[in-house]
Amino acid sequence: MSERNSGTGAIVGGGAIYSLGIIGAWFWFWSQVDQFWGYVWAIVEGLFWPAFMVYDLFAFLHH
Repeated sequence: MSERNSGTGAIVGGGAIYSLGIIGAWFWFWSQVDQFWGYVWAIVEGLFWPAFMVYDLFAFLHH
């Protein structure tokens, strides 16, 4: 029984790129702080920064 490729490779590839963006953002934000709450905020910022970057990119490309 042969199944067709359902396109999950693109989803996995996108997740890998997004994960690299999160890790890169964590390294950047982590190196910029020196207090406990700064580290907590760096973790939160690192999670959402790639999403805002992609949103801003699409907004720029739309105009």
